[in-house]
Amino acid sequence: MNRIKEWLQGSPRDVTVVEETDVVVVGGGPAGLSAALSAARSGAKVVLLERYNHLGGLASGGMVLVLDDMWDNHLREISVRGTCMTMIERMAALGLATFPREDEWGDDPATVATWTRWGTIDLYSHKTPRPICFAAAFDPDGWKRVALELVQELGVTLRLHSWFSQTLIEGNLVKGVVCESKSGREAILADVVIDATGDLDVAASAGAQHTRGNYVMTTVFRLGGVDTEAAERFQHEDPEAFAELDRQIKKIFGGSWSEWWLKTPLPGVVWCNCPHIAGHDGLLVSDLTKIDVEGRRRIYEAVDFVRANLPGFECCYVVDVAPQTGVRQTRLLEGEYVMTKDDLSTRTRFEDSVARGRDYYMPYRVLLPRDIDNLLVAGRHYSATSVAQRMSREIPPCMAMGDAAGVAAALALSQGVRVRDVDVRAVQRTLREQGADPGDRGEDFAVPSFVRAANQVAV
Repeated sequence: MNRIKEWLQGSPRDVTVVEETDVVVVGGGPAGLSAALSAARSGAKVVLLERYNHLGGLASGGMVLVLDDMWDNHLREISVRGTCMTMIERMAALGLATFPREDEWGDDPATVATWTRWGTIDLYSHKTPRPICFAAAFDPDGWKRVALELVQELGVTLRLHSWFSQTLIEGNLVKGVVCESKSGREAILADVVIDATGDLDVAASAGAQHTRGNYVMTTVFRLGGVDTEAAERFQHEDPEAFAELDRQIKKIFGGSWSEWWLKTPLPGVVWCNCPHIAGHDGLLVSDLTKIDVEGRRRIYEAVDFVRANLPGFECCYVVDVAPQTGVRQTRLLEGEYVMTKDDLSTRTRFEDSVARGRDYYMPYRVLLPRDIDNLLVAGRHYSATSVAQRMSREIPPCMAMGDAAGVAAALALSQGVRVRDVDVRAVQRTLREQGADPGDRGEDFAVPSFVRAANQVAV
């Protein structure tokens, strides 16, 4: 570490060492938050860096306001636990998260009608209409609030407004990171670094092998003043007229999911995960600028149209446009193991499984760069092919990877080994102790008490 300090002191631009810690997590999105919390629970001293003025990444700043891809329809069980479920439980206690309870899962017409507009449907079911499963709609500021509370409770040192600039590496051993900030260039030295940037910024700076990909990007927004009951009534009572208007609206957006608007925990406020715009690179400033400019143009054209034509939306207005652009894929790690489409579709099980997604499992090796030591990766930039990443990039599995990375970092330090040499069985045991499901054995978790039917007595 002394050589790194000497290099910093002799650099052409002043760099101040502001923290020396066990673990530094770069990126305060869902995966980074999970990593910081699980590392702190495991006894590590943790610094969490985030470039915005809030935590949550695409969950809050990007306003991806449904936590899904955490339901295994083969086993009919919740497949992602840990920090993700803690966030849901805490937001629900504040009235800022909504989800179907255990007795509402399935294809009963009444529950399908009740919950479809919340986005809590089994997206991968071949049934029509799709059945209801466990997923949670939430409020973005509810996420920010709960995330800050958890960080403070566990003693994580939080540094917002810190934009990652450079990875500090000696030989093949990562030693920390440099950030740009209003305070100048600042260095955080650490024994283990976790890259939770979403774009693989830290690992790429360290020279880790990776590929590039892209997918549609989205300028997400929310509308207020919506009479959701009137809108749903129109859809059900006049489906042909609704279908024609829906087609015209989606044409204006140029791309959206099947339900272009969904309910939120705030009455009269809906969120719109659109417009989708393809063919751009989330690492190019010029493309990101185009997405934001063109996205807003389409949003306001669509709002004018629905005000004039769609029942329930006559008095709607734009509440906000997401401050973070909805980037889905950029750099992807080429790690010790690269997940494939077949791994996901055939539900491949791994002895070193440390995280679950919808109905798939992730081995510890997908978090490990090749030839770079004491660096872990957690989030949508994990080691996977472009096709596989598109199938497994949702927020809950990214949080499961974050839980695993944080535990692995802390255990590596306590064991006195490199993160690639950590005892994976110890990681699995610790994850289970913290309430996560690493997917290493038969699933045996009971349904959490707060998710059970309202009239069911908790035991």
